[in-house]
Amino acid sequence: MDVDLIFKIAAIGIIVAVLNQVLIRSGREEQAMLTTLAGLIVVLMMLIGEISTLFDTVKSIFDL
Repeated sequence: MDVDLIFKIAAIGIIVAVLNQVLIRSGREEQAMLTTLAGLIVVLMMLIGEISTLFDTVKSIFDL
């Protein structure tokens, strides 16, 4: 895993948190929830590739 991935996830988290607070303060709770959900989905999509690499590495280590 690369340090850049951690920084990307942290940046997405900060952006989503700021957008969430701005939307809640303006009375748009539904859009704030959708923004949070979209941020979570983006991060999970980024992690799917890393998890796949992890499983491939485990397979190759144990010769499965």
